[in-house]
Amino acid sequence: MVVAGRAPASERTRTTGAAGPGRAGRLVGLDVARCLALLGMVATHVLPATDVDGMLTTTQWLAGGRASALFAVLLGVSVALVSGGSRPHAGGWLARDAAGLAVRAVLVAGIGLLLGLLDTGIAVILTYYGVVMLLALPFLALRARALLGLAVAWAVMSPLVSQVVRPELPPRQFDSPAPEQLEEPVRLLGELLFTGYYPAFCWLAYVLLGMGLGRLDLRPVGTALRLAVVGLLVAVGATIASWVASAAVGFTGDDLAAVEGGMFGQTPLGEWRWLAVVAPHSTTPFDLLQTGGSAVLVIGACLLLVAGVGLAGGGAVRVVAVVFGAGTATLSLYALHVVMRTEQVWPTEEPGSFRWHLLVLLWSGAVLVAVGRRGPLEWAVGLLPRRIAGR
Repeated sequence: MVVAGRAPASERTRTTGAAGPGRAGRLVGLDVARCLALLGMVATHVLPATDVDGMLTTTQWLAGGRASALFAVLLGVSVALVSGGSRPHAGGWLARDAAGLAVRAVLVAGIGLLLGLLDTGIAVILTYYGVVMLLALPFLALRARALLGLAVAWAVMSPLVSQVVRPELPPRQFDSPAPEQLEEPVRLLGELLFTGYYPAFCWLAYVLLGMGLGRLDLRPVGTALRLAVVGLLVAVGATIASWVASAAVGFTGDDLAAVEGGMFGQTPLGEWRWLAVVAPHSTTPFDLLQTGGSAVLVIGACLLLVAGVGLAGGGAVRVVAVVFGAGTATLSLYALHVVMRTEQVWPTEEPGSFRWHLLVLLWSGAVLVAVGRRGPLEWAVGLLPRRIAGR
């Protein structure tokens, strides 16, 4: 989401199916996945979560919790790509990568704090993203197998650690961290790491997963196919395992239906049995595994889509790149979406605003790709890191 840009030399390719227009080496399939993640988050923010009968809508069932997880996994992919891709940098180059990513993380977190000032009803994710980027820096030198194994272990263990730590922390103050919380830095840090809507300590599992994917060679069709299959198996397996575990600890169908719309970041304190559920934003082991698997499925499917389109020639890939161009500027367009959710821009209760969000975001992304420009926030956030990296 926040570090997409020119790929490092180790990941550049001249194949039409992988390289995007105007920028050598862009994996257009990743941009398609980023675009879908952005639109999924917009849908969960704008469209009703339930229908007139109180049933969960198809959009909420499909995107709730999964779209933001996909964003986080793609963040990890981008972190891996800018630090060497399948051949991670070492020595001084790795130190430069880490310094550049740290600067980006601080700037993204700052943008998130500013967006938190707006009255939108959205739990703004960017400050959490900045923190989780910082948490990922010690793992930059690891290769794919180590990162993927660590991601699974983190998904299983971090919710258990959270259950132990959170009772010792003050409750969170806001859904979206805002600048006034800087007056209580310890409390803010606890919120960003453990008690907030997107607890960075647990969400590191997504970023480690994405980094593991980014350490693979994502160009071959076989890789994309394996990602899609494995992602599907993990997502389905985690869901079934959660159903079995939930029944074993005494949950009924009504209990699970009550939380199918989401749990606001974590499970209730002191009630360990809730770790058996799989619900949006519950941050349980099963939730992290299911949404992480879903993200891998989507990434693999998008890479396969672009590979298939590439058989028709470079012109067809360019069309896909333009249509899904919002995926190249998700930081800028996510911020624009948050601004559009203020009542001064669009009435809060107007369901038709979703069409306008789609139109504005897709049109803006298409124009940026068509003219070969980066998003304004992507350019600004990347300015100093590019100088640090010598690019």
